[in-house]
Amino acid sequence: MDESKTGIKTGENQVRKERLPKNWIKMLWNFIRYGKCRWLCIRTLFLAGYFRYAILKKEPEELHRTWGKRGEESALEAPEEAYRYAGRVGYAVEMVCERTPWESKCLVKALCAQYFLDRRKISSTLYLGCGIGENGEMLAHAWLRCGSMYVTGGDGTGYAVVDRYAKGESA
Repeated sequence: MDESKTGIKTGENQVRKERLPKNWIKMLWNFIRYGKCRWLCIRTLFLAGYFRYAILKKEPEELHRTWGKRGEESALEAPEEAYRYAGRVGYAVEMVCERTPWESKCLVKALCAQYFLDRRKISSTLYLGCGIGENGEMLAHAWLRCGSMYVTGGDGTGYAVVDRYAKGESA
């Protein structure tokens, strides 16, 4: 073969074409189409948009009233089926919120998961915490716990708990 026609020298490895980044709609559609928990993901998308809008536009006092009983915690144990459902909710919320065109950070994720657990009468606790970043700046974080399982946001390591909201059957 002629080198000028192919552009590849003999003996060299052929370089793969770089994949072009997909747009977010196509990525989200493929995830919903082929992913686990399809209907949960579709509801999560709309719920994440609602909570993001509410955080930006509503008064904080109005938001806090819907989060549950302030200063209380839910039980540290939950039934086995509650853990299974919380795992599916955590998976769906994490996957969808990572692909939204708007910011869906820790508070939006925790509120989405809390909503789904509350609909199934599963108790959970929403934690709000503060920490210090690498450059000395103050950081805020939110995470959700169901029984002994952390559904979203990790376990809050490195953050001091500022407030907690319990919601669900035993709260």
